[in-house]
Amino acid sequence: MSFEEINLLAQQKKPFLFMSDFTGKRVEVVLLEDLKDADIEFYIDEAYDFKQHPHKLQIKPINFTEYKKKFDAVIEKIKSGETYILNLTQATPIQTNLSLKEMFQLSNAHYKLRYKNEFLCFSPETFIQISNNTIHTFPMKGTIDASYPNAEEKILSDEKEMAEHIMIVDLLRNDLSIVASNVKVEKFRYLQMIEAGEKKLLQVSSHISGILEENWQDNLGTILQTLLPAGSISGAPKKSTLKIIEAVEGYKRGFFSGVFGFFDGNSLDSGVMIRFIEKTADGYIYKSGGGITLDSDVQREYEELQDKIYLP
Repeated sequence: MSFEEINLLAQQKKPFLFMSDFTGKRVEVVLLEDLKDADIEFYIDEAYDFKQHPHKLQIKPINFTEYKKKFDAVIEKIKSGETYILNLTQATPIQTNLSLKEMFQLSNAHYKLRYKNEFLCFSPETFIQISNNTIHTFPMKGTIDASYPNAEEKILSDEKEMAEHIMIVDLLRNDLSIVASNVKVEKFRYLQMIEAGEKKLLQVSSHISGILEENWQDNLGTILQTLLPAGSISGAPKKSTLKIIEAVEGYKRGFFSGVFGFFDGNSLDSGVMIRFIEKTADGYIYKSGGGITLDSDVQREYEELQDKIYLP
């Protein structure tokens, strides 16, 4: 499939599920009527009452020294002016007694997707939403363990976190301006509670909106392609930062940090594919990461990468 084919399906008002890898080079589209036969499950904005489920998740943390080498390489690129914020991610081996299908059924998240027996994501982060002719995005940048004393005050007053969030909001405001008019920040830096397995995380988000042309469905694929990769999990400037990510991370993201969404014939809702488990020949891996700026602390970033490994 291609983004041009998404344009055609949206023009015909046909409901479909789509997913794109991080780079936007691999795109999958499944018509709603064909989903049962495709071994793909998804929920968007599912109504659920949060409850703990018994499970075992064993993490084999990645080597700190190896992570620090990559972190230091990013810092050097920031100092040389090639990027000013970069989302550095890694793949952590995990073990669990559950299958991908079982994890999908038990997990609680705003955006859930299981793709065959290959991967699963349960993401709290919106990519874009479009209804009528208004486009919305809600970048998330900044995470803290909610159990820390004065956690809300700490995360909102942290200068490094503030700078990082401003950079991503500015990047996404500029991205939306390519496809929409009257782009504005509706709400800046508000907190959301994320249920992260046995702990709770506070996540800082903002809300940005813009106005699309009345016939936006005719160009839905083009809009998606223009906005990819998602700014919150790549960085800025986007073009040079993507080259650094490819050189430094040392593994293929694949569909992790790509996007998936559902077009119902009139409106679109889509999420960023974070909180991501992939099945490999050697077992499960959990892909996670965080934004790096010049003020980032390597120990804190390493811990944040681990904090994001959980079954919700």
